[in-house]
Amino acid sequence: MEKSDEEKVLECRNGNDDYFRELVEKYASPVFNVCARLAGRENASDLTQDTFLKAWKHLKKFNPKKACFKTWLFAIARNTATDYLRRKKIPSFSDLGTDEEPFADLPDEELLPDEALAKIEDKKLLEQVLEKLPENYKAILVLYYQEEMTFKEIGEVMKMPLNTVKSSHRRALISLRKML
Repeated sequence: MEKSDEEKVLECRNGNDDYFRELVEKYASPVFNVCARLAGRENASDLTQDTFLKAWKHLKKFNPKKACFKTWLFAIARNTATDYLRRKKIPSFSDLGTDEEPFADLPDEELLPDEALAKIEDKKLLEQVLEKLPENYKAILVLYYQEEMTFKEIGEVMKMPLNTVKSSHRRALISLRKML
């Protein structure tokens, strides 16, 4: 029978590093995707590596009674990306002050916000739209739609109450709709 992530962490604490390797293999791609969405594809490899390095260093602090390994790891990834952006002082897309209207071609303004998000198939366009959102809205949308986390898991990752996550998700979708 396959060990749970939490059991693998306990094995790592007991000196069996092979289990951490399994966790890295399992979560490398999703962590990379979250880092790419939050801080740009060009930074994602380094941020993914930093995330796993931090997870390894702090494995003894992981408490399976407080969160599952996945949400703990994604919290580290989100914090790593956020710290990187703060250090680099990278401006958001909305700070660039461009007069262009890159979203003028999008059809049907009467779509519901989540339908509008689903219709955006062009990854570059999706990244541009997400960059216009405040950081916490972008993180919630990425974790919910890309990583398929529940609102409860997102709350654990972002250290927010469940109702705050839900209302932020709704506000993010409304902001997205206005942009489209």
